[in-house]
Amino acid sequence: MEDGSPEAVVWRNRALTLFDRVAVPVAVCDVYGAVLLANPAMAAECGTTPGRLRGRDVLELFRPQQAGQVERIAEALRLRHRSRYQVSVRWDAPGGAEWFGELTADPVSDSVQDTPALLVMLRVQGEREPLVEEPVRVTPVEARILALLAGGATTARAAKETGLTTDGVTYHLRRLSTRWEASNRTELVARAYVLGVLTPGVWPPG
Repeated sequence: MEDGSPEAVVWRNRALTLFDRVAVPVAVCDVYGAVLLANPAMAAECGTTPGRLRGRDVLELFRPQQAGQVERIAEALRLRHRSRYQVSVRWDAPGGAEWFGELTADPVSDSVQDTPALLVMLRVQGEREPLVEEPVRVTPVEARILALLAGGATTARAAKETGLTTDGVTYHLRRLSTRWEASNRTELVARAYVLGVLTPGVWPPG
C-alpha cells in the first residue's frame, strides 16, 4: 500500500483522529526534542493549542528535574538505541501552579536505519502550589519607629513619641538593621517601604 493511496490516506486520518482524542498528553518530537505534533491534552498542560506547540523544545516546556537524564538519553539516541526513556519533569500549568510528572519517550521509525522520531507521553503525578512569601512582620513599636524616621524624626523625637529612651530606640533600630542587612537609617527606611512595612505614597508615613 503506497503512502499516497486512498487506503493510506484513510488510515492516516483515522490515526490522527485517535491521536487527538486520546486523553493522555501525547506529542511526536524529532530526535532533538522539537515538537512535530501534539494532541489537545498535551497542549492543555501548557495552556495553549496543539498548533502553537509545533517547533517548541519539549524539554523547555517540561523542565527535567535531573539534567543528567537528558544527556544519557541523547547519547543513547545517537547510538541508535531503541529503548524507552523516562525523564522526571516539572512545568508551569495554567493558573500559576507548578506540576510535576514523568515524560516517557519511545523512539519510532519505519526501519532501524532511519533516524527515529520520539513518541512522547506525559504522566501527571501531582501539583506543587506556588510558593507564597510570608509577609514581613515587625512589632508595633518597630513599625512606629520606622514611620517616625521616615517622616524625618530624630532618635530623641522617636523616643519621646514612643515612650522609650533613646537607647531603646537605638536598640530597635540596630535589631532591624541586622535583620534586613541595612547599613544606615536611610537604607533601613528604604527597606521598610520595599518590604511593605511602610506604605508608598502615604504621608505622613505609616
